[in-house]
Amino acid sequence: MKLSEIADPSAFREGERKVLWARQRMPVLAGLVGVYGKQRPLSGITVGACLHLEAKTACLLLALKELGAEVAAAGSNPLSTQDDVCAALVKAGISVYSRRGMSDGEYFRNLDNVLMSSPQIIVDDGADLVVMVHEKRPDLLRGIRGGSEETTTGVRRLKAMAEQGVLAFPMISVNDARSKFLFDNRYGTGQSVFDGLMRATNVLLAGKIFVVAGYGWCGRGVAMRAKGFGARVVVVETDPHRAFEALMDGCQVCDMEQAAALGDIFLTLTGNKGVIRREHLQVMKDGAILGNAGHFDVEIDKKALEDLSEEVLETRENVTTYVMEDGRRISLLAQGRLVNLAAGDGHPIEIMDLSFGLQLRSVLYLAENRLSPGVYQVPEDIDRAIVRMALEAQGARLEEPTEEQEAYMREWKE
Repeated sequence: MKLSEIADPSAFREGERKVLWARQRMPVLAGLVGVYGKQRPLSGITVGACLHLEAKTACLLLALKELGAEVAAAGSNPLSTQDDVCAALVKAGISVYSRRGMSDGEYFRNLDNVLMSSPQIIVDDGADLVVMVHEKRPDLLRGIRGGSEETTTGVRRLKAMAEQGVLAFPMISVNDARSKFLFDNRYGTGQSVFDGLMRATNVLLAGKIFVVAGYGWCGRGVAMRAKGFGARVVVVETDPHRAFEALMDGCQVCDMEQAAALGDIFLTLTGNKGVIRREHLQVMKDGAILGNAGHFDVEIDKKALEDLSEEVLETRENVTTYVMEDGRRISLLAQGRLVNLAAGDGHPIEIMDLSFGLQLRSVLYLAENRLSPGVYQVPEDIDRAIVRMALEAQGARLEEPTEEQEAYMREWKE
């Protein structure tokens, strides 16, 4: 087993600059390292991670190492890996297996390399590492204390495994923590999607019809920011309550068949497959732009795009334009992968400070406690403590209830 496998070890200086910029703006992670660093509570524990390997994630991996862990990491997406950041991590003593643009075969080999380190705790993004250890390396299951998962898609997969009785160790659903979905999913996705979209296309958003597929917390954030840019927002949703919420938020609500003929820009955020299909592509406007911010590149039917086109052009970095037989041009961003990470730098630093604070505390919780197999919520006291740290770092002060107020809230008599 190689200790690391990356594109360019000599690129570490630029990676270190990126990481330093991020670390200076992540007070929650810094505060946790300050509290636990001297104790080194993760000494003797190997953490295996499958994450987007960019500067903010590097800060989490370095924090784990500073708390005593041995860390091995693979990239969770071929287009979100930043090679200079990988080089900086390797120089800091972390085993890294990834490169930007890696093939599917390389991706799974990298996961296998992480598992070769025999991790006791897993930090996952999409649950691929958890699934692989169950399917390919069951010999490691007895030694794994548990793990944490931060994505909606990953948590869905873990809950399916638990329901079928195959999940062999405890997993903490960081994605279900209030400090995660209220801020990371909504405000983080809301900002980072437009960073990637604008870098890739440089198009004007004001006056455009912007179709948001999926009105979960990520979709809400994107719709909110699209309206702020002056776009007219159309929401496609399968859940009646979310659809009605979108309607009450001032969005037009319709199915994808209707939306396909209306939209100028489409963004999928459902976690499901085949959201935009052949029949939708056949009626889209000339110049339509398609992007995805769901975890896997299955929400837009790329094969149908290829089959319907007579010419495929790389029109800009991270933009592939398909010329249809009737002359219409439909452009796909970042190969249908996460547009905010493949064409941008992902969520804002301060937002990821919250999420990675939750990840770090979840790892510490697993190191301190023995749990049965299953999917667990982040403990409420940890969730509240993390957001309190973030508030304090922003200089915000909470109002403390008086004893009289606390007594009143416990009383039921008039």
